[in-house]
Amino acid sequence: MRLTRISFTDIGKLIQRYSRYQQSCLSIEQFTTFGKTAKPVESFQFGRYELPVRLAHIIREIDLLPKNLLKMPSVELVRSWYVQSFSELVEFQDEDETEEVTSRFTQNLMCIKQRHDNVVETMAQGIMELRQTEGDDAFHPSIQYFLDRFYMNRISIRMLITQHLLLFGQDARSCKSNFVGCFDPNCHVTSVVEDAVNNGSYLCEQVYYTSPSVEVTEVNACDPKKPVQIAYIPGHLYHMLFELLKNAMRAVVEQHASSGDLPPLKVLITKGKQDLTVKISDQGGGIPKSRIDQVFEYHYTSAPEPLKTGGTAPMAGYGYGLPLSRLYAKYFDGDLELYSMEGYGTDAVIWLKALSEEASEVLPLYNRRTSKNYEEVRLAAQYCRDWSSSKFYGHGHKFLSTFHGKMRV
Repeated sequence: MRLTRISFTDIGKLIQRYSRYQQSCLSIEQFTTFGKTAKPVESFQFGRYELPVRLAHIIREIDLLPKNLLKMPSVELVRSWYVQSFSELVEFQDEDETEEVTSRFTQNLMCIKQRHDNVVETMAQGIMELRQTEGDDAFHPSIQYFLDRFYMNRISIRMLITQHLLLFGQDARSCKSNFVGCFDPNCHVTSVVEDAVNNGSYLCEQVYYTSPSVEVTEVNACDPKKPVQIAYIPGHLYHMLFELLKNAMRAVVEQHASSGDLPPLKVLITKGKQDLTVKISDQGGGIPKSRIDQVFEYHYTSAPEPLKTGGTAPMAGYGYGLPLSRLYAKYFDGDLELYSMEGYGTDAVIWLKALSEEASEVLPLYNRRTSKNYEEVRLAAQYCRDWSSSKFYGHGHKFLSTFHGKMRV
């Protein structure tokens, strides 16, 4: 591990200083336009400032976690990774903008990306350590609120690093590629859906020895003669679609296992002037309304805990798929929602911005208000508990849901 030239005390002061800087929220149009024309040094100039700012914001937020969670070994490890990466990047602030320094910066980003590969799993392990120590009551709504913001921040940091590496690193895409770093300016949505369907079906058949068919329809209201395309990150779109499709396939197979007659999944892709929408409809029995909010909670799952084997990936069971998928949708100001009819089935809907100039990053902001937000989340949860035994419980639950809905990630 490379030692930083900055002392531990100075790092703390620098983190506080950088956390006061405003993050730069970029649109997909800005990402792709910059990627087509920028030189390595220009990406270096932006990254050496923006990345430490985003890292500082989330480090300060980690420090707002309950003390008992902060003491969990896995959480301490994650925080140390972020502090180390911040320390390495701020060393470039006063470096000359030479080709050698830019190359060293790129190499450093490769190491940081690798260091943070297992952040999701390690933070999840920290939550499990807390539960094992203090029980399920230790996982209160403020932690859920933190994880949404923490993982969104991680998506944004990884986005900047990966974009730089794909444009100027060893794995830079060929000039013959239509991609601009991570982005496909003409991402054919149906093709991504078909990839997710094929892989979801394969996984379903490995677990259940069968899978439902999938009917895909697309409607381009802007130009009916053209397929639905969008400037987007195919990897993000695939992540969302695969999660929703495999969940729907599992529900259909389990709901209709006795009959052997599996109703098909229906995928509708539409593009209007403002929105691109993907709706996945299944007849998997649906979800009770009382559980709709729960399915977006981390560590919540209706599936049994998967066996840890070296073979095929599990169909379900970790409880991170849906909340992370919704963050991917929200990252560029989209959304992901479930609409269910218990006893029949569920519609899962992904909304994305159709225009790349309107699809801007939604980033968690750390400021003086942030600590108060956590306190308000805690008080909202307490409000629900206080009324849980009375006829007014529904109002308390609605209050908490409304509060979460109004809080930007």
